[in-house]
Amino acid sequence: MMSLRKRLGRGLIAVLGAIFILHWIAADWIIRSAAEKQMANRLADDGYSLLESLAYSDADQVAFNSFHISSVYNRRLSGHYYLVKVDAQAYPSPSLLDFPLAVEAVGPEQSMLYHAAGPEQTPLLVLTLGAVRFGHRINISVAEDLSAVDHDITAIRVAYLSLTLLILFSAIGLLRWDIQRALRPLAMVRAELEQVAGGGRQHIGSEVPAEVQPLVEEINHLLELVVRRLQQSRTAMGNLAHALKSPMALLLRTGEDPHFDSRPDLRSRLDEQSQAIRHCIERELKRARIAGDQQAAPGFNPHGEIIALKKTLRAIYADKPLDIQVTAPKQLLHFDREDLMEVLGNLLDNACKWAKQRIDVELALEGGVVIRVADDGPGCQSEDLAYLTQRGRRLDESVQGHGLGLGIVSDIVNTYHGAIYFGRSKVLGGFLVTVSLPLHR
Repeated sequence: MMSLRKRLGRGLIAVLGAIFILHWIAADWIIRSAAEKQMANRLADDGYSLLESLAYSDADQVAFNSFHISSVYNRRLSGHYYLVKVDAQAYPSPSLLDFPLAVEAVGPEQSMLYHAAGPEQTPLLVLTLGAVRFGHRINISVAEDLSAVDHDITAIRVAYLSLTLLILFSAIGLLRWDIQRALRPLAMVRAELEQVAGGGRQHIGSEVPAEVQPLVEEINHLLELVVRRLQQSRTAMGNLAHALKSPMALLLRTGEDPHFDSRPDLRSRLDEQSQAIRHCIERELKRARIAGDQQAAPGFNPHGEIIALKKTLRAIYADKPLDIQVTAPKQLLHFDREDLMEVLGNLLDNACKWAKQRIDVELALEGGVVIRVADDGPGCQSEDLAYLTQRGRRLDESVQGHGLGLGIVSDIVNTYHGAIYFGRSKVLGGFLVTVSLPLHR
């Protein structure tokens, strides 16, 4: 679909273009009409002067005396012409030479303004006046060449068109700028949505136009609903783990009942499945302790969060003399805190489980977020590492002791379109997990 900016821009350009074209046509007509009206007034003055030059003779004739007429009518093809008709007698101006000027006849006390062709097909504006003098019917036609006026009007047209185009393009530029300024709040909303997606914000707080405000309010409501349901889901998982802890302990003790002595295979299967369920319960309880009771924060502080996580894990694994070295920036990252805590918590929990003493955790910004967790434990065999790195493998079904937590990490990494790699630490000699996450999903 065409962008809103382009749609508004094209619509305004079309409307402004139509308005300016109509305005230019109207202005051109007004300019020409004003010029011809001024010429018509001048022609009328000359026509009435010609009418006053008529005199009655003794032979019951009307005599025409052009002595008081402007000399411009006496110059050859001067562009100023007249033709006086008294009944059937015609008195053309000397400027016409022998050119037969075609004029319209009008009745007494009438006038007509029209266009005609003059000598050498020059355009003429002609005014014909009708009158009755001394009992004779008189028509006086006065004409003026429009060539000079047309030339002046053309010059005015060019100047006015240039000015009109300048104003039009300036108006279009201002309108495009105004549209961009009006749509700027939408760009701010988009930027804040990206921050929300990255965990940098919890809601949209930009001031937006009244037309967009309902949409922003609905988005904020939806974000609050998603966060609330996510918290409820995580709380429910923790509560479920707590609720299953006691029945699970009872189930484990049931496997020790003497009645199972005669069925060692059944006892073995019961113990195996019970231990798997117990591991799931312990993992959820550890995750609840790692996440803590904090509210969702705007972004993720790597150094502070990992230090807090380090203290929690040392309390969980108090029976081990763990030395956890942390390398992480103190700047705020626009990531969902819960997701990164889930990744770091599971990676460190796995490392604490297998480490003898030393664990190195590093979070670096290398075109994205890169997390490296290494321990000094036994690590993984080469064939197991190859199995773990195969695409599409379920990590919770792969290597004993490394599966479920790493499977959760892998699921989160896939959600962010990141990558996860397994190997052996060259420094510590144990298991090494490297997670790479893009800065923007």
